[in-house]
Amino acid sequence: MTEIARQIANDLLEINAVTLSPKEPFTWASGIQAPIYTDNRRTIAFPTVRTHIADGLATYIKANFPGATVIAGVATAGIPHAAIVADKLELPMSYVRSKPKDHGTGQQIEGQILATDKVVLIDDLISTGGSVLGAAKAVQRAGAEVLGVLGIFSYELPDSEENFAKAELSLHTLTNYSTLIQLANENHDIDQEELDSLQQWRQDPWHWLPTQTK
Repeated sequence: MTEIARQIANDLLEINAVTLSPKEPFTWASGIQAPIYTDNRRTIAFPTVRTHIADGLATYIKANFPGATVIAGVATAGIPHAAIVADKLELPMSYVRSKPKDHGTGQQIEGQILATDKVVLIDDLISTGGSVLGAAKAVQRAGAEVLGVLGIFSYELPDSEENFAKAELSLHTLTNYSTLIQLANENHDIDQEELDSLQQWRQDPWHWLPTQTK
């Protein structure tokens, strides 16, 4: 557990961007019963948290993708973070929609991405990776190279690992599910039984059962 992973996990818990509820789970659009709900859009309202995220992403890019020529945000939640990071790195910024516009010129990519560009994609949250990998395909169709995908938080679901492997793309997030629930346990926000239940969900979210309310 790195220092930045702990810092961002703590930030998300403090601003209530993440809610843990192993006894009364949320239902995702996919039908999965999940003991966690994440709304990383809240992070843009907190300057200190926003800065921690931007600094973490920029530092990783400088160390691992020094050849990047464009920072691209995945619409919509990745856009503000991509804009701040691009500004810090003094690089061009673009964003990628989930699908082309149905009017005007039908653009899916806004800003400018050329066939010669090397792009780092930024999203706020990784569940199965579907949305960001769709954005990556759009960038690749434009002829550019996707160096990697960065995010704030990942649920670390088995499906996401498989999907990124199939796409042959690297993924790095500033923090993740394992770090966050461990920190919540250390902070006494959840007890050991709830921690065990949360860990079981990540391993097999489709067959997980909520912790029984006592």
